[in-house]
Amino acid sequence: MSKEIIKNTEEMDNWASSFVFNLLTNSKKALVVGLFGDLGSGKTTFVQSVAKAFRVKKNITSPTFVIQKKYQLASNNFFENLIHIDAYRLENGGGLSNFNWKEIINDSKNIIFIEWPEKVSEILPKDMKKIYFKFIDEQTREIIYEK
Repeated sequence: MSKEIIKNTEEMDNWASSFVFNLLTNSKKALVVGLFGDLGSGKTTFVQSVAKAFRVKKNITSPTFVIQKKYQLASNNFFENLIHIDAYRLENGGGLSNFNWKEIINDSKNIIFIEWPEKVSEILPKDMKKIYFKFIDEQTREIIYEK
């Protein structure tokens, strides 16, 4: 496990960039990253920083009401799609079946960031990466990354 104290969005951008470029996978399935933490703890901000690292031009917003958003990545990236899921409004993993879950989880070109993974834990892979976010104050967050 590694622990970081992030004091501003620039530090979040730097940490997210480092996280993304240290991901190595030769899996036949998508890479899933579970984002744990209370409301306002930095989960969506982290995904915005990841998107910057992948040079996504679109404005990244929380998928709270639509559940899932998909962003196509530049062709020079290892992954082709960044998929951002917010499971807060779901009661269980069955709710993701309406979003082609089996298809996206089985595509190794997808990197999936899922907020509130504990809501759908029964369908998530056992080797999911886990990041825990904690609100410290208005500017500061604690991040614990379970490798």
